[in-house]
Amino acid sequence: MATIRPFNAVRPREDIASKVAALPYDVYNREEALDEVLKEPFSFLKIDRAETQFDKDFNPYDVMVYEKARDILQQMISEGIFLKEGKNCYYVYELTMDGRSQAGLVGCASIDDYLDNVIKKHEKTREDKEIDRINHVDICNAQTGPIFLAYRSQKTINEVVDRIKKGSPLYDFVAPDRVRHTIWKIDKGADLETISTEFKKIRNVYIADGHHRTASAVKVGLKRREANPGYTGEEEFNFFLSVLFPHDQLMILDYNRVVKDLNGYRKEAFLSKAAQSFVIEDVGEEPYKPTEKGTFGMYLEGVWYKLTAKKEIRSNDPVEGLDVSLLQNHLLTPILNIKDIRTDKRIDFIGGIRGLKELERRVNEDMKVAFSMYPTSINELLDVSDAGQLMPPKSTWFEPKLRSGLFIHELE
Repeated sequence: MATIRPFNAVRPREDIASKVAALPYDVYNREEALDEVLKEPFSFLKIDRAETQFDKDFNPYDVMVYEKARDILQQMISEGIFLKEGKNCYYVYELTMDGRSQAGLVGCASIDDYLDNVIKKHEKTREDKEIDRINHVDICNAQTGPIFLAYRSQKTINEVVDRIKKGSPLYDFVAPDRVRHTIWKIDKGADLETISTEFKKIRNVYIADGHHRTASAVKVGLKRREANPGYTGEEEFNFFLSVLFPHDQLMILDYNRVVKDLNGYRKEAFLSKAAQSFVIEDVGEEPYKPTEKGTFGMYLEGVWYKLTAKKEIRSNDPVEGLDVSLLQNHLLTPILNIKDIRTDKRIDFIGGIRGLKELERRVNEDMKVAFSMYPTSINELLDVSDAGQLMPPKSTWFEPKLRSGLFIHELE
């Protein structure tokens, strides 16, 4: 059963929260992060991506970068930009994009639940990415970016959240990308107890986004345990900052693919090979967005095609039946010779938030062919996780993104 608990947050002053709040550190490259920090000096990116405080050629993984992040955080606390709550609370964090809202609970999840597979995963992690966040969390002595978790919707928790949302918010602002962020504090003992008790009735929670940050938080916790053999399990380093959403409020966008070349095939030969596994229809010059599972859009030489997976390649297996697997196993690997999409430089990935015109632009500029995907569903993600399996890389793109800097969880 899931252990979720309230925490004593470090959070920005109400009047400056909108300036501090920043998109996750990993959605920016170095140049983009620097631009954001120059544009907004209070941006939390100067802590999450402290290499922005050094010359552009400075090693972003040097220990001095993480020490700089720690120093900036402590300076902002001492200057009153960040406040310490002073008591354990939960928070409701609602994000509204394009008229659609999702409301999650901000709290701390247990590293033991991760180790015991109560918190389920659906992606592999890379050691180099883990090391970066391990150093950041350990040296800052704080978790600065919340993990995006999902759980199967639960009536009692929903009722508490809905009631809290009728009160006055702690923060309420619209970010530059037009996503509205509204946050309420939960500090009454009865509500805190209800939430913690109800989560103990939930068998599993699921990592929706943030596998590397979760793995890093867990490894820092284990490191602290080793350094403190008399630990009780109640110390803050045994828990990690999370926002937990009921599954039926979440939306996954398409995660599209663009490929550099046709692996030596001419267009006609390539289409002929693809037609062995997919029914191919010419749909003209207008971008084609798939409207059902098992269908794909393909943009090639100025023309859009609809690809429909033939019955014989479809599968009821939680992983093999995913659209990303159908495309990978029956086109990208056997025809285009793209075997490992994590490392192959001939393929790139474009989040659905950027639209299909971005696929056309890439093909017209530096790629040869693009594929638009039908989004993986949240139930498919849960099914894969429950089966103890892993999704192929780049299977899900969640929007809207949680902001970093609105809540900080100190480890001591």
